[in-house]
Amino acid sequence: MTLNASFENWRHLASGKVRDLYVPADGSDNRLLLVASNRISAFDFLLEPEIPGKGALLTGLSHWWFKQIDMPNHLLPDAQELAPAAVRDRSMVVKKLEMLPIECVVRGAITGSGYQEYQATGSVCGIKLPGGLADGDLLSEPIYTPAYKAPQGEHDENTTFEQTVELVGADRAKQLQDASLRIFNIAREKAQAAGVILADTKFEFGIDPQNGELVIADEVLTSDSSRYWDAAVYAANEGAARLESFDKQIVRNWLLANWDRAQESTPPVLPADIVTRTVSRYRELFERLTGETPVS
Repeated sequence: MTLNASFENWRHLASGKVRDLYVPADGSDNRLLLVASNRISAFDFLLEPEIPGKGALLTGLSHWWFKQIDMPNHLLPDAQELAPAAVRDRSMVVKKLEMLPIECVVRGAITGSGYQEYQATGSVCGIKLPGGLADGDLLSEPIYTPAYKAPQGEHDENTTFEQTVELVGADRAKQLQDASLRIFNIAREKAQAAGVILADTKFEFGIDPQNGELVIADEVLTSDSSRYWDAAVYAANEGAARLESFDKQIVRNWLLANWDRAQESTPPVLPADIVTRTVSRYRELFERLTGETPVS
């Protein structure tokens, strides 16, 4: 499917790096079609080729997690059959919400950009952490480290809980924090039972305009929105070797070894074995968490 394609009964509205958004062609405004593509990005570049089956695996995982979470979500269960048949396995028909401008990040481990900030300040998003933590160390309790959702095409910015109060008000900010930590703890326990460590994730929430209810939206707890590690590998190794993830880190590592970003404006084409290994990691995570075999 080409980028920005439209379908019968659906009109293309917008596209991000890896997902496409559609509205009903008849002009009704109470639902949206969210399509996860097979595109893959790294270091703010779209890469070639696509990762076959990626969109369906991520969408299937979101659908599974929504069933595990005791909270209203954006899916319209009776409308999923309205998704075009060509992309139904990687689509969600969802209710239109008033999306909140906060990316609700929860960290159960110190790594990535959080570790970089910790090295510089000893804190993450204003939360002071114990000294001497190494990259990948698990935290005694998960921490809520929100980010401001920048306009499309710009980078989200780490913020503090106090700043989210200024954005959405004290009651709503506390509601977002409580919901994010509660869902993370539920998901971490379920992942642990599957031999997987949920290191961190990000949630997005909106408000149902009909009743003012807080609703979890977008993708949830997928390997694109979360960092998962293999628990057995983590326990058996030290340093970076323990952080074997179930996401596109294989792609990032290959690019770091084979692309001089300072000299080359266009990333190289991904080799077939990197594509195969990447989709295998996505598939393995889906199977381990859900106990199911993906259809595609």
